[in-house]
Amino acid sequence: MQGAAGPSVDGAARQVRQPSNAKGWRSAKRSFRRHWQLYLLIIPPLAYFIIFKYIPMTNAVIAFKDYNVVDGVWGSPWAGFEQFARFFDNPIFWTLLRNTFILSTYVVLVSFPIPIILALALNEVRSRFFQRTVQMVTYAPYFISTVVVVSMTILFLSPKLGLAGDVTSFFGMHAIDFLGDPDFFRHIYVATDVWQTTGYSAVIYLAALSAIDVSLYEAAKVDGASRFQRIMNVDLPGIMPTAMTILILSVGNVMAIGFEKAFLFQNSLNLSQSEIIPTYTYKVGLLNADFSQAAAIGLFNGVINLVLLLGVNAVSKRVTGTGLW
Repeated sequence: MQGAAGPSVDGAARQVRQPSNAKGWRSAKRSFRRHWQLYLLIIPPLAYFIIFKYIPMTNAVIAFKDYNVVDGVWGSPWAGFEQFARFFDNPIFWTLLRNTFILSTYVVLVSFPIPIILALALNEVRSRFFQRTVQMVTYAPYFISTVVVVSMTILFLSPKLGLAGDVTSFFGMHAIDFLGDPDFFRHIYVATDVWQTTGYSAVIYLAALSAIDVSLYEAAKVDGASRFQRIMNVDLPGIMPTAMTILILSVGNVMAIGFEKAFLFQNSLNLSQSEIIPTYTYKVGLLNADFSQAAAIGLFNGVINLVLLLGVNAVSKRVTGTGLW
């Protein structure tokens, strides 16, 4: 009996010892033959990211070189961390860092809760017509070009031609040059950003609210919960994973604030607060043709964003259990 059982046991052991990667490879081939059309569809986006995103990353090496057009990226002489030292020793360094961080943090703190409040309010509206009308009106500004938004804002705040100047004159006040006063720059930037993006962001939270189990609302009603209590105990916990994910992504991009709007609002009078790292990088890299210095500034900015993203994600996972990975 032992002799008869021996080969079967050895065969089972050999079967167990078979490499798992071979089995996984066969499963992958079967999946490819069965769904080859789907795999074919992902080729264009993969090619896009590889060609236009990942391959250009290799040229970030110019941040460590004294780049010149004649020698090219790889032929230019090596400079080590000289470009970073130049940026850190620049008298404007701390001003740029402070302006960028304050403006980005201001945008996140204001633009994060407002879409949540709007989504919760729309979710409680019983009139479908009113709900869709408000949603359309708040969503439409997202499709307006940044250049158009800035132009509208400049005309609106013009001390001589704008509505803001007419209002101040009506109340007997002197006309205020809002864009010429550095103290108003951040408020104008954040206000236009909230107006343009709140409706779009609220759609995400409305989708998360629609996925909440209806039985939770019924149980809350049975327990005698008021409308406000249902919002606090059902709606907010239901959208919290979505909200935390958006918050993590927002904080991860806190130093990558948009260049276009800040540059278009910028003038010689508000430069003390409107000059941020992206606008300074544009002036150094494109206007002054100092490509190595601009690459070093951009790489420094990207590293800060990465550190913030990793840190906020770790804190979020520890506190709420929600993270990007």
